[in-house]
Amino acid sequence: MSQRRDTAFDDFVQARGWALLRFAYVLSGDAHLSEDLVQEVLARMHRRWDKVTALQHPEAYVRTAIVRQYVSWRRRRSAGETILAELPEPPGLSEPQQRVLARDQMWRLMAGLPRAQRAVLVLRFYCDLPDDDIAQLLGCGQSTVRSQAARALARMRTLLADEEVHSDG
Repeated sequence: MSQRRDTAFDDFVQARGWALLRFAYVLSGDAHLSEDLVQEVLARMHRRWDKVTALQHPEAYVRTAIVRQYVSWRRRRSAGETILAELPEPPGLSEPQQRVLARDQMWRLMAGLPRAQRAVLVLRFYCDLPDDDIAQLLGCGQSTVRSQAARALARMRTLLADEEVHSDG
């Protein structure tokens, strides 16, 4: 039984490991932390893989575990994400350059959010989940999901406005 479980687990990790890493990266914004999150969750899942695969959607269960691990992770990085220098935008940016700048700006804004708010936004906009699914994943009420999303978006608007003020001045 153990050999069959190990093979099934290895097959799952081989097939879905990169998708789980990308998901964890979108949550955390940090490649090393995303690797740690996925590794931690998969190590716990391996011991009870037979039970996990008996569920209707084992990958959804693993993603839920990744989200919960991310939100509750007690270990903090010693250095936070900071921007060391702002480069002026060159005139006449091409469309691909504008997309890169917009993506970088989004990462900076997301990095300024608390973990729970960031998780809500990732689950809502990256995973396209409705509020009731997000609430179930995070173990909270739908009203909490809506308030966390509203606070996160308001915070991002404030950070964006601050960036614009500082770049104009």
